[in-house]
Amino acid sequence: MTAKASEVLFNSQTSVAPLGIIALEGAAELGKMIDRYLVSWAQKGGYDIDTLLIKNQCPRFASGDGKGLIESTVRGKDIFIVVDVGNYSCTYQMFGRENYMSPDDHYQDLKRIIQAISGKAHRINVIMPILYGGRQHKRSYRESLDCACALQELQSMGVSNIVTFDAHDPRVHNAIPLMGFDNVIPSYQVLKALLKNVKDLVINKDEFMVVSPDEGALNRNMYYASVLGVDMGMFYKRRDYSKIVDGRNPIVAHEYLGNSMEGKDVFVADDIISSGESVLDIAYALKAKKARRFFAYGTYGLFTNGFEKFDKAYEDGYISGVFGTNLTYRSPELLKRPWFHEVDVSKYIAYFIASINHDVSISTVIDPHEKIKTLLASQAVSYTHLTLPTKLEV
Repeated sequence: MTAKASEVLFNSQTSVAPLGIIALEGAAELGKMIDRYLVSWAQKGGYDIDTLLIKNQCPRFASGDGKGLIESTVRGKDIFIVVDVGNYSCTYQMFGRENYMSPDDHYQDLKRIIQAISGKAHRINVIMPILYGGRQHKRSYRESLDCACALQELQSMGVSNIVTFDAHDPRVHNAIPLMGFDNVIPSYQVLKALLKNVKDLVINKDEFMVVSPDEGALNRNMYYASVLGVDMGMFYKRRDYSKIVDGRNPIVAHEYLGNSMEGKDVFVADDIISSGESVLDIAYALKAKKARRFFAYGTYGLFTNGFEKFDKAYEDGYISGVFGTNLTYRSPELLKRPWFHEVDVSKYIAYFIASINHDVSISTVIDPHEKIKTLLASQAVSYTHLTLPTKLEV
């Protein structure tokens, strides 16, 4: 049995400490969305609160050196710092030139703000949807382990909890075994967006299946196949280990393992769509195997090589839709694409903040499994009235 968020969030008898939200520059939009939910729940609970956001900035000297500045008190508060290390649209001036912020710059600003808190807060929690250095999660030969070292550094600076979403390799938590670490998978939000944007989607074993893009994404796709009650297949990436291109062994081919997908809609989920080459290769392979439609989901849609190839794949019928969250920066150009659909996760983050602030399980205020059951049940009635094409359209 879940409780109303307003009943849990602003129960002064069970909260760890008064709540405060610090959204860094790269996460300002997401921070405002989270704040709206939290303030709404507070007002429903009878509290006169306009905002929980605490103003902050990280100005730069002309030489490029920076500092963290918090503009109001944080004493005794349960602070949640929201940071998007993947926001490449933020800039700063250095020697009169405009520089775009890298993940390193965002992470450095996070540390500056933690320093500015100066030990005055009751507790410091970090909401870092896309983990800093998360893709460098294992060591080959003489390489750094950026993510593991960063997590240990944050722990040494006094951070109590870290909340991330769909970590590239959640085993990085092993670097900080005594620290709070939540790796959140927004499965309900993804399915909700999928059913909302694809009105004629029928989810059953005859019409729909889930395919994992590689062995690394197997667990998340197994979950989708399980809750939806459909078949699952898998691609595995055959790499050329005799070569290294851009720091990685190049993919030679995507080999498929699984049942036939002929005439079915196919859903593929992964944590990151980086260049998008793997997604496109899978799209072409699925069409060759006579899949009806292909829907891809990436928690973080980066599209580092631009959108032109995706535009063409959409126009040619290889891709029917790509879903991505608002957990990292999305350019205006991406949001205009007819094939891109956004998954809003801000309310889910607000639920997590409410839960941590009261040291209760997230299931106290929301149960994702029950939400998915209810969502699928609500769609079941409309499924019986749908007629889908049986002929493959290219």
